[in-house]
Amino acid sequence: MIINNTDIAITAVNPSGFPTDDLPEIAFVGKSNVGKSSLINAMLGRKRLARTSRQPGKTRTINFFHVEQKLYFVDLPGYGYARISKSESEKWGAMVEGYLKNRPQLKRIFLLMDIRHEPGQNDIMLYEWFKHYNLPFTAIATKSDKINRSQLQKHLAVIRRKLALPEPPIPFSSETKQSRDTLWAQILDNCGIDML
Repeated sequence: MIINNTDIAITAVNPSGFPTDDLPEIAFVGKSNVGKSSLINAMLGRKRLARTSRQPGKTRTINFFHVEQKLYFVDLPGYGYARISKSESEKWGAMVEGYLKNRPQLKRIFLLMDIRHEPGQNDIMLYEWFKHYNLPFTAIATKSDKINRSQLQKHLAVIRRKLALPEPPIPFSSETKQSRDTLWAQILDNCGIDML
């Protein structure tokens, strides 16, 4: 999949700033520093479209990336970052929850978790929340290049068991582009798009 035309279209903090053109949207959610921005860049074949940082909590807005004028990638603020105030954390939570629950253009959510670690309480709560509201989502295990290949299935099984997922998460590496084509196939299918 070669992407030629993409840019950051909108940065918003509430629904009044969201796109109004009714294009399908794919959202990326996960704890701070799980690799959301890196995954988006890898999926779009860009190095710095979505800003990455070693400092957790960098994304504090909902960022909409226009992809080939046919859909949006939506980068949501990370959760679980300890060095922010409780009130700010609650504000972020309300912003993300409002988007996920009330956005008819949202076709799929990618829940990102670091393959090297067991899912945390926030991951579990979010997964249960998705199920409660019957939201379409896919579990992604990021940073798969950071573990030995012989350990891959074991780590995927741990995440699956901890969340009681019906199937293992999809392993993804922003470095090697592992599973990029798999994710693109799912995105196009969910958005009802034949090709970009």
